[in-house]
Amino acid sequence: QMQLVESGGGLVQAGGSLRLSCVAGRAITYYAMGWFRQVPGKERLLVAAIASNINSTRYADSAKGRFTISRDNDKNTVYLQMNDLRPEDTATYYCASELRYGPPATYAGPYTAWGQGTQVTVPG
Repeated sequence: QMQLVESGGGLVQAGGSLRLSCVAGRAITYYAMGWFRQVPGKERLLVAAIASNINSTRYADSAKGRFTISRDNDKNTVYLQMNDLRPEDTATYYCASELRYGPPATYAGPYTAWGQGTQVTVPG
């Protein structure tokens, strides 16, 4: 059972930056990894995902140009660098993993392990 632990969330003013980290309890070499976010009453949506071989990434339109997903397989860690944060980025952010080779899935269904989430708040 893959265990994922997120960190790095917090309160940041609009225009600011945060870097989220997700540490896995075991090797992520063969896993596609994703960052999703969710607000109360809404579905969990993809923010960014990265393939196991790093050559393929996917971003939500709202994240393109502002957020960057990366991974360090030696550290079993995935990162989400978030710049130019906006109030609409306020959400709980979740890390997820999918045992998959090739382009990562862009919706929550295929991901089989999830972290507990980390809150990001950008006041309006």
